[in-house]
Amino acid sequence: MDDEVKRILYVQTTGVEQPERSATVFFLAASGAAMDIEVGIFFTQLGPSLLQRGVPETLRVRKGGVTLSHFMEQARDIGVKFYVCQPSLELTDLKMQDLIDGVEMIGGAAFNSMALDADRVVCF
Repeated sequence: MDDEVKRILYVQTTGVEQPERSATVFFLAASGAAMDIEVGIFFTQLGPSLLQRGVPETLRVRKGGVTLSHFMEQARDIGVKFYVCQPSLELTDLKMQDLIDGVEMIGGAAFNSMALDADRVVCF
């Protein structure tokens, strides 16, 4: 791996409507953090629906599999930061108090700054 890569920003655009696409971002983010890379996940479009209280504990990536909360907890425990897009909260009819703890709300300018500072931006 290139020693210069220090920050990765993942962008999660899908939410509860596609549970099969929900775990990958957390798995990859946790892997990156385990490699001592600063990692954040930005939830936009329908992505904030994954952050709604109660959802991660009930959403299964595949039938009979572990819940989404398993992957989310792994990522958070190793230091991955979660960011939510303010306009996307409105799109999904959510408010900050509807979300799990530890999520930071940011706007477009903050996201663009983070993207410019990141060594890589990966979208889902």
